[in-house]
Order: sequence, then C-alpha cells, then structure tokens
Amino acid sequence: MTTEPSAYHRRVAEQKREAILGAATRLFLDSGYAGTSLAKVAEAAGVSKATLFKQFPTKAALFDAIVTTSWRTGADDGAQPPVGDPVAGLTVIGRRYVALLTRPDMADLFRIVIAEMPRFPELAEAQFNRGKMPYFESVRSYLEAERTAGTIVVDDLDLAATQFLGMISNYVFWPRMLLPHWAPDEASMDHVVDEAVHMMRARYGAGQGSDFPMPSSDDATNV
Repeated sequence: MTTEPSAYHRRVAEQKREAILGAATRLFLDSGYAGTSLAKVAEAAGVSKATLFKQFPTKAALFDAIVTTSWRTGADDGAQPPVGDPVAGLTVIGRRYVALLTRPDMADLFRIVIAEMPRFPELAEAQFNRGKMPYFESVRSYLEAERTAGTIVVDDLDLAATQFLGMISNYVFWPRMLLPHWAPDEASMDHVVDEAVHMMRARYGAGQGSDFPMPSSDDATNV
C-alpha cells in the first residue's frame, strides 16, 4: 500500500499553501510583521491552525516562504538566456528584473523588512538569502557562461553582476522606498535596461568581431 499522497491531495495541499501565503502577505502588509500572528493568518486563509503549522511551524518560516515566492520568476521566463549573444541575453535578464522589481508587493515587502529589522533581523536575512542571492547567482552564472564562451572579458563576476543589477534597480526600484508614487513608465524603464546593457558592453566586451563588441569611436555616441 502506497503512502504517497494522491494527485488530488497534492492539489488540495498546494491550494491551501497558496491561500496561506496570500493571506499572510496581505496581513504582513496591512499589520506589519509584529502585528501578524499565525492564528490570524489561519483564520484569513480559511484553514485550521494545524494545517498552517504543518506547513509553516513558525512566523519566520512563513515570511521566508513569502520572500522566496516574491523573488521567483515564472516557469516560462526563469531559464537562463542562450549563451553567445550577451546583448540579447542581458536585455532579457534586465527586462525580467524590471518585471520582478515592479511587482505590486515587492516594494512593500522591502519596507516591512527595513521597518522591522531592528527587532527582527531575521527578516533581512530572509530577504537577502532567500530572495536576492538566488536571483543574483542566476545572473552571475549567466555572465560566467558568457565568459567561458569568450564573448566577455571579466575578472570579478560578482562585481559585474552587482553593477548590472544596480544600474537597473537604482532607477526602477530604490526611489520607491522614499517616493511611494515613483512609477516610471515602461519606455523609461526599457531605456534604463538598454543603457545598462550598453555600459556592460563597453566595459566587458571581448573586442571587435565578437558578439559583444566594444564600441568603436565612430559609434560611441550610439552606445
């Protein structure tokens, strides 16, 4: 006799998990971390406390799951771009990053982390270790693959990934922390991504003749 849960039970469990994460996110955003209890989450999600505790035994574990989910890209757009054309690849990565940073709850979750950090430093650790670092590592991995392919020349992959993501987030995301109504239009955000790609091209291009050439003096004004 098998002990594996049936497809039906797996589906029900996943639906309950989604309900819990959705309810918890709303409560965290409305009431803050300290003002949210697991009991309130269970009630809002329409599940028993036992069901909630089975999946998330602590509030910190629940917040970890929310952070992980918030940073996760969709199944269709999470794959690494093909190696060989860094302009195209970094453009794809940059557009994905913009879509990620402009999700409705992303800025609000960061505000919770910042506001609660003195009392709950584990929230910052969750945001960094469960969210930012896995995404950062995926970008670093792409740059490493391009370096191996010979299309870029870079010694410090960590720095290069930080530079690229920073050029985008410093315009698209971080002003929202102080300016709640900061909402650049799509064309402006696309332009920031394009300029970040051109900066990476100018700094790390392997040279003329490659798929990621350094700009010549003739086309410098177009880069």
